[in-house]
Amino acid sequence: MDVLQKSRCPWCLGFPEYIAYHDQEWGVPVYEDRTHFEFLILESAQAGLSWATILKKREGYRRAFADFDYLQVAQFPESYVEELLQDKGIVRNALKIRAAINNAQRFQEIQAEFGTFTAYIWGFVGGQPIQNKISPGDPYPATSPESDRLAKDMKKRGFKFLGSTVLYAHMQATGLVNDHLETCFRNLEVAGK
Repeated sequence: MDVLQKSRCPWCLGFPEYIAYHDQEWGVPVYEDRTHFEFLILESAQAGLSWATILKKREGYRRAFADFDYLQVAQFPESYVEELLQDKGIVRNALKIRAAINNAQRFQEIQAEFGTFTAYIWGFVGGQPIQNKISPGDPYPATSPESDRLAKDMKKRGFKFLGSTVLYAHMQATGLVNDHLETCFRNLEVAGK
């Protein structure tokens, strides 16, 4: 079947990278800490911007943020922050860049306490993806009780630029919640049915 003939969530139909992201990544359960960290960086950078903008800069972020190695990011010196503020491959916002470094440090604290960030975050959904039932025309949720609790806990732990809306987007992206439309070809694939 032609790539454009498949029934998809309408938000992804803007450009080929968006379709590929939808078809291959969005909603797939993630159990690897580095991937969670990647999405935390990208989603905190997205605050106030479109996800399309961030997807177009994803490779710039990969390069600038040490292939999303949180151990390295946690050690970035202020001189590197100044360098990143000149990097056109990323969103050049000092608060967001410094938040990423701070969040890498907090990320490691969670790993020390829970063994993995994965164990920590999946605990907010009882270890199983939430399977939402969204019909065409229905609004997508922007937050949930789970993302509210997660945001409150992460804020208490010192994370920055990660409120409930951003963390709900993280939960969608990393498969803690399946928000593919019921008519989307990826819905059942992601749900494992």
